[in-house]
Amino acid sequence: MKKSEPDKTRDQVARTILEGGPASAADLAEKLSITPAGIRRHLDSLISEGVLTARDPYQGSALRGRGRPSKVFVMTDSGREKFEHSYDDLAVAALKFMASKNGSHLVNEFAQSRANEFERKGSQIKDSNKSVSEKAKALAKLLTKEGYAASTDKMGNGEEICQHHCPIAHVASEFPQLCEAETAAFSAILGTHVQRLATIAHGDGVCTTFIPSEVSQKSKNKIKEGARS
Repeated sequence: MKKSEPDKTRDQVARTILEGGPASAADLAEKLSITPAGIRRHLDSLISEGVLTARDPYQGSALRGRGRPSKVFVMTDSGREKFEHSYDDLAVAALKFMASKNGSHLVNEFAQSRANEFERKGSQIKDSNKSVSEKAKALAKLLTKEGYAASTDKMGNGEEICQHHCPIAHVASEFPQLCEAETAAFSAILGTHVQRLATIAHGDGVCTTFIPSEVSQKSKNKIKEGARS
């Protein structure tokens, strides 16, 4: 049975959030050329169906305290099932099968292979003479291109990369090796230690990775050298 125009538009709204990450009603209305009243109707419908939920947006340290921001709409687990989990379920089943056949090492190798491929894609960032901050911004652009809707923000004495969407969240929740290998790839591309603070796969609203500033990293290295001498 063919879908009606409202149903098609509603699916388009959901797909936009799935692929682009959390978005406000105003952002969605502008992106999809829908009136504010129209976007609200579709959002209300998707929320009632359990496909979307509304929450406060993730705020980096530079944005905190600037007044109450608009709510953003995010995809629920059941919403992801509707759109993407047929593929995810196959991937999880395949990895579980590998692990059950005494092949847990194969799962680790798969995670590493995937991370190696991402590192290859980030080789230009890795080999550049840019600062860590500039590399972090370039990495966020690469992640966005790969479907992670990433951004950067100042955080304390470093940078924070925020991934507002994770296309493999369902698989990574079952196999954290994927997140661990991905974090190591970030470190290799940026040429510095990084720390994963939160992941969508573990139930957080956003994946966040802290990257210490070059000054902070040099200070740590000096302390380590002093301790060895």
